[in-house]
Amino acid sequence: MSTVSTSTPTPAPADDPLARERAHLAASRAALREMREEVEALDIRDVAANWVNAQVLKRQIDERIEALADLSDTPLFFGRLDYLHAPGAEQAEGADGEKFYIGRRHVHDADGDPMVVDWRAPVSQPFYRASQQDPMDVALRRRFGYTGGELTAYEDEHLSDPAEAAKTSRLLQREIERPRVGPMRDIVATIQPEQDEIVRAGLTGTVCVQGGPGTGKTAVGLHRVAYLLYAHRERLARSGTLVIGPNRSFLRYIEQVLPALGELTVRQATVEDLVAQHAEVRGSDDATAAAVKGDARMAQVLRRALYSHVTLPTEPVVVVRGSRHWRIPAYEVEEIVRELLERGIRYGAAREALPQRIAHAVLVRMEQAGEAPDDRVQDAVARNTAVRAAVKAIWPQVDPAKLVLRLLSDPAFLAEHAAGLLTEDEQKAILWAKPPRSVKSAKWSPADAVLIDEAADLIQRTPSLGHVVLDEAQDLSPMQYRAVGRRCSTGSATVLGDLAQGTTPWATRSWREALAHLGKPDGVVEELTAGFRVPTDVITYASRLLPHIAPELTPVRSIRENPGLFEVRPVTGDADVVAACRELLRREGSLGLIAADARVPALAEALERAGLAYLDPGRETTPDVRLTLVPASLAKGLEYDYVVLDEPRAVVDGEPDERTGLRRLYVALTRAVSGLVVTHAGPLPPQLG
Repeated sequence: MSTVSTSTPTPAPADDPLARERAHLAASRAALREMREEVEALDIRDVAANWVNAQVLKRQIDERIEALADLSDTPLFFGRLDYLHAPGAEQAEGADGEKFYIGRRHVHDADGDPMVVDWRAPVSQPFYRASQQDPMDVALRRRFGYTGGELTAYEDEHLSDPAEAAKTSRLLQREIERPRVGPMRDIVATIQPEQDEIVRAGLTGTVCVQGGPGTGKTAVGLHRVAYLLYAHRERLARSGTLVIGPNRSFLRYIEQVLPALGELTVRQATVEDLVAQHAEVRGSDDATAAAVKGDARMAQVLRRALYSHVTLPTEPVVVVRGSRHWRIPAYEVEEIVRELLERGIRYGAAREALPQRIAHAVLVRMEQAGEAPDDRVQDAVARNTAVRAAVKAIWPQVDPAKLVLRLLSDPAFLAEHAAGLLTEDEQKAILWAKPPRSVKSAKWSPADAVLIDEAADLIQRTPSLGHVVLDEAQDLSPMQYRAVGRRCSTGSATVLGDLAQGTTPWATRSWREALAHLGKPDGVVEELTAGFRVPTDVITYASRLLPHIAPELTPVRSIRENPGLFEVRPVTGDADVVAACRELLRREGSLGLIAADARVPALAEALERAGLAYLDPGRETTPDVRLTLVPASLAKGLEYDYVVLDEPRAVVDGEPDERTGLRRLYVALTRAVSGLVVTHAGPLPPQLG
């Protein structure tokens, strides 16, 4: 492996490889600019048939223009593959190979020949998977180093040369360890073989990724969406894609990754966003009530309560048409109702089918009497006053929010439908002490909104998307998994999480159980154990907690050569914590001050007294403000170059039980990319040793 670099982009002789690569970069940028100008020059006035078509075309053109943006500080390509033979051609002796530049998007010249190949294309795959043991017909793999958007170095691996020994790529290592200022960025230049296998897995299968801190599971999930949109664009354009994160701060942090890859149409949301259409969340539950409401048994309670509204008929249905009376006896209507119940279709769909079934029974009698009714007659009978009255009495409309309101307000109604499912104590835990008067006045909790969403789906099927990415999934309740599963019932999912970072009382105990609740029991579970983000000394220290929080998991193995800054520092007060922050701000990169939620106000006051500006979680850092004050409850999924972790014992004590507290601490300890300083005035948790 050979590395060539220069710190300045000064001109070089024509035979200088670095100069040739810079020239190709300049030509590629010019070609991309021409591609963009071509789209901007399109005239759709004579193409669009009407105003609606014109608006659709204009939106598509605007999205294309945005996707072709050339970001000055983002390189167009980060690698090159020199094949021994042209891909797809027979590997004959003496056959010429082919050279491809690998980048974030496809760029072609005026003749349509590729200047940069999309990283998702099949021809790019060996850039991530080829090795000395399996060169995949690649003679040379070249990685490029950049400073800003300027190409400053390259590094070669001669994969088909048996004389060259495999070595760690210095440019790859440098890219992994590069300081992180601003939001999360893409990892297309550093995807590893085990990550690439997950990214390129097929659309039809659901993949669950267990990954410890710094293993890149979030980035893998986002790049998988980008790959699936590339490989199955037409299908997913129709069915849609969705990324679900744990909170708004997390979504703001990751929101630039997909646009940087040219994907602008992927919606991002939290679980709370998904179910917000049914109820405005203004209340909260204690841990016990939330755990019961989030239990999968509640789905059966809701089903029982909903279908209890169906009443078997005791009277015949008599339809008057002209001078004729058509009578359907009660026992025959009952048979229709029982058949609909046995089919297990949605409550609302069955209610819509019932008048048509009754009307069909009337038409049979008409035909037996010698008449020849058609479909229009059946529709008219279905709308007949007597039929509508019968349907209203037998299969009444049910509002999902009112159903949940009654369950949580009426002890007798809940007891009837929770019998054999929930204990008396569990029923008492979820009943409102002071029931609200109406749906609008109810202070719904997040768990209540999920129950209403479940009831709404029992009545009318929730539309399904083509693919859903669910991140930080370990914190979801079974009922929340069901809410997500409804959104991909006919599609697939990528589930991302770490069992050791589960910090809710109902945190996932196993991925198999989670996949079952999601409705994807056949999903494949993959484990990532190579750590790219957290320095060796930091992850080794944090892993002391694993025997106490998730003994079944494999500790993360950091592949970073730089051990990172790590220090456990006794302090006497908040001023010392501020001093640690000031000290780390002298270094390049972002800084997160993470503390127990109860400690945040005092630390905010101390920072303000010291004149240190800081941001809230999720807000983008700038060269002027690189410090973020992070409550421990919001730290999950975020990362900073340096972290000051305040009072680990307070983080543990801030949770309802020790195990959850230790998991919260594990999350906080593993947010650092380059260095961690742990400050404590009180004793450390004994589990840290």
